Amino acid sequence: MAAPSHRRSLRSRRALVVSAAAVAAAVGAGVVVMNANAGTVDLYHQTLAAKDGWASSGTGTTGGTKADAAHTFTVSTRAQLVKALGSASDTTPRIIKVKGTIDANTDDAGKKLTCADYASGTGYSLSAYLKAYDPSSYGTSKLPSGTQEKARAAAQTKQAKNVVFKVPANTSVVGVPGTNAGISGGMLQIQNVDNVVVRNLTFGGTEDCFPQWDPTDGDDGNWNSNYDSVTLRGATHVWADHNTFTDAPHLDSANPKYYGREYQIHDGALDITKSSDLVTVSRNQFTNHDKTMLIGSSDSEPSGKLRVSIHHNIWKGIVQRAPLARVGQVHIYNNYYDVTTLNGYATQYSINSRAKAQVVAENNYWKVPTGGKVAKLLSGDGTGAVKGSGNLVNGMVTDVVAAYNAASSKDLKTTVNWTPTLTSGLETSAKNLPTSLGTTTGASVLK
Repeated sequence: MAAPSHRRSLRSRRALVVSAAAVAAAVGAGVVVMNANAGTVDLYHQTLAAKDGWASSGTGTTGGTKADAAHTFTVSTRAQLVKALGSASDTTPRIIKVKGTIDANTDDAGKKLTCADYASGTGYSLSAYLKAYDPSSYGTSKLPSGTQEKARAAAQTKQAKNVVFKVPANTSVVGVPGTNAGISGGMLQIQNVDNVVVRNLTFGGTEDCFPQWDPTDGDDGNWNSNYDSVTLRGATHVWADHNTFTDAPHLDSANPKYYGREYQIHDGALDITKSSDLVTVSRNQFTNHDKTMLIGSSDSEPSGKLRVSIHHNIWKGIVQRAPLARVGQVHIYNNYYDVTTLNGYATQYSINSRAKAQVVAENNYWKVPTGGKVAKLLSGDGTGAVKGSGNLVNGMVTDVVAAYNAASSKDLKTTVNWTPTLTSGLETSAKNLPTSLGTTTGASVLK
């Protein structure tokens, strides 16, 4: 394994499915849910509730709720998704309903594309690349350069043109319930835009055909890949809710090793970087993944941004970055972490606070297997802070910060410079989370 480089509660809004025909006159065709507090709500026009985490701050997060009929789409193929997204600079509100699973690795006619198709015409081959940059001859002090590295980059660019979907501002991308809605092999790129909602989708199989070898990464070098399933770069007011993120069907245990290091084809699941801000991540399932959520891509990112709320999510079979937080003010509450090794994914840590990040972690639940060490649930660089309270480990109230600090030479600071106020749905006890979140998180839960 490569060395690490550095809503509301459903019980408060229990949904009762209503046929679309019964309410067509009011909301038009589509899936409708009943909100116990607010009456009938169209799933595709649902907005983030008031005070539901950082994304509710200021103007709040409404996505494409103001979309007209001409900008409301139902898509089931890659080509349809590309057309519905339109230009990344078009701020016209739009709703995109994803029906079924869209395979990003297909051409405009729907033909399946493979890594060989992307490499074709570039001159790249893995065998030639491995020969060119073998550390025993190329050395370990510099990044690859020359013919094969240029060919690798060209092949990667070809794949990126196919699998990267650029999401414009004022957009809701929502999976159609009952259709196994999701995106396989693709990346939603939310970059330098405001007001985006991503809900009820399964993201799997996001794989880079052409990882780059970096002999200077870590003690022994690492293979680094592109493509997060969802990536936020300079984005604001984003709500990611009721999604499932997984490496499946290709798990890391199937990755070969080259130069003695894992040939890593997966990058992040949901990364929040480049001074993104005002983000709420709620009721998702993260499973079977290594580097899962990066908040801040650099220790030198400016302060005042990267404000993120992470609540009511399940993390299971996650190696690290759940999340790794830099610089910002991050609220992590009512999450369930099962750190039992799953399908070869063995936890290194759950939460990492570094580069002066100000993390409040409260009322979370960790399931730790026999022999597991509480001190390894957290990590840091000595500058980050974690203010912890009400956290449970195997049902027992545990000061996870004190446990980490007792075993570490780089203590986490225990006070932060802010107090969370956007906390609608915060549960004051974590004891029921293993049960309640099992049926209320992830894709295919919303009806």
